[in-house]
Amino acid sequence: MYTLSDFDFNLPPERIAQFPLPDRSASRLLQLDGEQITDRHFADIVDQLQPGDLLVMNNTRVLKARFFGVKETGGQVEVLVERVVDPRTVLAQVRASKSPKPGTKIRLADAFDVTTGERSGEFFTLIFDADVFDLIEAHGSLPLPPYIDHSASEFDEQRYQTVYSKEPGAVAAPTAGLHFDQPLLDKLAAKGVKLAYVTLHVGAGTFQPVRVENLSEHKMHSEWYTIPQETVDAVRAAKAAGRDVVAVGTTSLRALESASQSGELKAGSDDTALFITPGYKFRTVTRLITNFHLPKSTLMMLVSAFAGYEEIRKAYAHAIDHEYRFFSYGDAMLLTTQSRF
Repeated sequence: MYTLSDFDFNLPPERIAQFPLPDRSASRLLQLDGEQITDRHFADIVDQLQPGDLLVMNNTRVLKARFFGVKETGGQVEVLVERVVDPRTVLAQVRASKSPKPGTKIRLADAFDVTTGERSGEFFTLIFDADVFDLIEAHGSLPLPPYIDHSASEFDEQRYQTVYSKEPGAVAAPTAGLHFDQPLLDKLAAKGVKLAYVTLHVGAGTFQPVRVENLSEHKMHSEWYTIPQETVDAVRAAKAAGRDVVAVGTTSLRALESASQSGELKAGSDDTALFITPGYKFRTVTRLITNFHLPKSTLMMLVSAFAGYEEIRKAYAHAIDHEYRFFSYGDAMLLTTQSRF
């Protein structure tokens, strides 16, 4: 039985990537097959996939979800939109010296007013006076992860989105997808690698460390996902042909595995609070492209479940020793599920 401390590691601060590389596909790629570690470049991913393999990508688009504002009383407020509920309503984190009561008006970005509704757990309901997506795009700022120490620039607004982002709703990027540029996608297609898409709107909870030593006591954050029927069909075709189903990022993996809990992948939309720890039986995904994750995070537990606890420990130690770049703007890994070995 693993505990929280088993997923801790020491990371020198200089290993945290603060900026993306000029070229998306210029990142490094650590390939882990069982106990074998190979250092590659991300562009080598073309050589590591075979015709008929299926890449499943998360096409969510990051919202400009951060706002600064003022309450009617003059108190300063910081708002981070967590989820769009409907065209006029969001759930949001609200930081203020005193929590706003239902009915409080807040002026955001000195541009428009929202009204607070009832609380929903840790989040506040905010009612907008016009279309949520229009106001967020026009007046919000991109919410870079907490470990990045600069404010979002125009360059970040372009690079903290995947080139295939389509469905707005996330407050954090599915970062494994940031390594793909269009020329690389074209090379994969030319080789016969198939592409399919899911949508999972990444929430701010993805950055939250687990705070209980006993993992069974952890309450997983919930995220919304959808699996189109064409993606289900593509997965079935790949499996029938004996090819790999490769999740691009832990978000794609969580969506696919959440929709596979019956034992077979099903199309549809739902919320998922799936918490994957060592011992989990993977039903759909056979390989995973992912970035390096935070100590004591649920994502460290997920990759340990996928590729093996000791194997991941050794791979992370290797990455630190060989000066890989960590987290959202960092380098990538290519993992094969432990069930292969």
